[in-house]
Amino acid sequence: MNAFRIARNELRRLSTGTMPKLALVALVLVPLLYASFYLYANYDPYGRLDKLPAAVFTSDTGAKDASGQQRNVGREVTDELTKSGTFQWHEVSEQEARDGVRDDKYSFAIGIPSGFSAALLSVGNFQPQQATITLTTNDANNYLSGTIAKQVAEQVRKTIAEKVGSEAADRFLVGFSTIYAKIQEASTGAAQLADGATQLKSGQQKLADGAAKLADGSSTLATGLGTLKSGTASLPSQTQQLASGASQVAAGDQKVADAASVAATASSDIQGKLDSYRSQLQTDLRDAGVPEAQVQAILAKADQLRSPVDQANSKIQQANGDLAKLADGARQVSDGAAKLAAASPQLASGIAQASDGANQLKDGASQLSDGEKTAVNGTNQLADGAVKLRDGLSAGLKEIPNPDDPTRSATANTIADPVAVNANGEASAGTYGAGLAPFFISLATWIGAFVLFLILRPLSTRALTAGAAPFRVAVGGWLSSALLGVAQVIVLFGAVTWLVGIHIAHPLGAIGFAVLVSLTFTSVVHALNAFFGAVGKFLGLVLLVLQLVSAGGTFPWQTIPDALYPLHVVLPMGYAIDGFRHLFYSGATVQILGDIGVLLAYLVGGILVSTLAARKRRVWTVSALKPELSL
Repeated sequence: MNAFRIARNELRRLSTGTMPKLALVALVLVPLLYASFYLYANYDPYGRLDKLPAAVFTSDTGAKDASGQQRNVGREVTDELTKSGTFQWHEVSEQEARDGVRDDKYSFAIGIPSGFSAALLSVGNFQPQQATITLTTNDANNYLSGTIAKQVAEQVRKTIAEKVGSEAADRFLVGFSTIYAKIQEASTGAAQLADGATQLKSGQQKLADGAAKLADGSSTLATGLGTLKSGTASLPSQTQQLASGASQVAAGDQKVADAASVAATASSDIQGKLDSYRSQLQTDLRDAGVPEAQVQAILAKADQLRSPVDQANSKIQQANGDLAKLADGARQVSDGAAKLAAASPQLASGIAQASDGANQLKDGASQLSDGEKTAVNGTNQLADGAVKLRDGLSAGLKEIPNPDDPTRSATANTIADPVAVNANGEASAGTYGAGLAPFFISLATWIGAFVLFLILRPLSTRALTAGAAPFRVAVGGWLSSALLGVAQVIVLFGAVTWLVGIHIAHPLGAIGFAVLVSLTFTSVVHALNAFFGAVGKFLGLVLLVLQLVSAGGTFPWQTIPDALYPLHVVLPMGYAIDGFRHLFYSGATVQILGDIGVLLAYLVGGILVSTLAARKRRVWTVSALKPELSL
C-alpha cells in the first residue's frame, strides 16, 4: 500500500455521507472565515476616522500680537479642526466635552484654555510663556482611540508651533531688513565721514604747516621787536634832546631870517633910491643941455656901476626867501621834534609791549605748532578709523540678511519647521489590513492545519496493520491534510484578493509560498498528532500561542521580551510572516530563500517525526489499544 492510496482512502472515508462532506467543506473554509473576515473588518480603519466622534472646545479670549492686531488663535485652531473632517468633531463647552468623554459620547476631547493666544504671542514681546492644550481621553471607552487622540494632539501642537514659529521668524527677518536699512544709512554716513576725515586730514596738515611757519615767523618777529625795543629804549631822551636842539635851531634860523629880511628890505630901498637917482640924473643931464647920446652913455656907465648892486640885491632877496623857508622848516622841524619827543615815550612803550606780545605770540605759536602736530596724528587716526568704519560697515552690510518677501516667507516657514521627512519606502502595504495580512494568513494557515486533524487520522491503522512501510504510512497520513491545506490557502487567497481587495505585489509567488507554508504547518501538526496522539493536539495549540507572541506579526519582533527571542528564531511562523511580507509588498529577495529553507526543514522534519511515530505504532501496546485520553 503506497502513500497516495493511504491518503485517498482517508479522504474517501471523510467524503462518505452528507455530514462528512459538509465537515470537509467547513475544514477548508475555517482559515477563510478567520483571516478574511478579520482583514475585512480591519482593512482601513484609519480611512474611517471621520466616523469617530470627538469634542473640541475653546475658552481663549484672544490677545494682541506684536503689531497690535487682535488675534484669537484658539478660535482659529477650533475652526480648522471642525472643518478638517479628520474626525467627527463636535464643538461643545468644556463641561460637555468632559462629560461626553466620561459617558462614551466622545472618544476624546481637545480643549484650548483661556490665555492660549496671550501665551503664544508672548514670545514676540520677549515675555515667553508656554501655551497648553488639554487632551481628555478615557481608555475605558477604547485604548486605541486614546492613542490616536495623543497623536492628533501632538499634530495640533506641531501645527500651531509651526504657524506661530513662522510668524515669529517672519518678524525676526523683517527686523533684519530694518537693521539692514539702518546699517546701510550708517554705511553711507561712514563713507561721507571717511571722505570728510580725509579732507580734514589734508586741511589739518596744511594748518600744521602754517602753524610751524607761524612759529618760525613769530620767533623772528619777537627777535626783531626785541632788538627794536633795545634800540628805542633811549628814544624818549634822545627825541627830547632833538626837540630842544631843533627849537634852538629854529630860533637861530628865525633870527637869521629876520636879519636877512632887514637886509633884503634895505637892499630894496637902495634899489629904489638908485632908480630915483638915475631918473634924477637923466633929468639933470638933459636939463643941463647934455646931448642925448652923452646922456645915454652916462646912464650906461651908471648902469654898469649899478650892476653889482643889482646882483647883490638879487642874491639878498633870494637868500632872504631861502632863509624864510629855512626858518619855516626849522620851525616845523622844531614842532615835529617836539611832537616826536612827546610821542616817543608812548612809541617806546608800544614797542616794548609789542616785543612782549611777540614773545607771547612766539610761545603760543610754538604751542600751536606742537598741538597741530598732535592734531595731525589724531586726524590721521580719525581718518584711518573712519575708513575702517566705512569698510567694516560695508562688509558687515553684506553679512546682514535682506531677503525679499517671498524669500523671507519661505525662510520663516523653514525656521519654524526646519526638518521635513522625505518618505522613501522600499515597499508599502497601503492599508492597515494589508499590513496585517501576512500575520493573519500565517495564523489562519496554522489554525487550518490544526482543525484538519480534528477529524483526520494522522496515521492509517489499516496501513499499519497491513505492515506498510512507516515512511509510506507517514506520508500517506500527511498527504490528505496537505491536499486539504492547499485547498484552504487557495480559497483564502481568492477571498483576500478579490473580496477584501488586498493588493499583492507578486500573487503567483505569494500563492506558491502560501502552499509551502500550508504544507509545512500540516506536516508539523501531523507530526505532533502522530507522535503524541491526543496530547499532540494540545501541543499544536501551545505552539500556536507561542508563535502568536513571538512571530512579530504586529509589532516588530525585536520589541518582544528578550526571553522570547529564541522562540522567534526557532518556530516557523515568523519565517512564514517574513516571506509573505516580501512577496506581498516588494518581491522575492535573497532573505526569502532563508525563509523557504527553514520551512522546508520543518516540512521534512515533520515527515521524519511522523515516520518515527509510524514505526513506533507498528508495535501495539496496552496504552495504544486503550489510551488514557482520547479526543
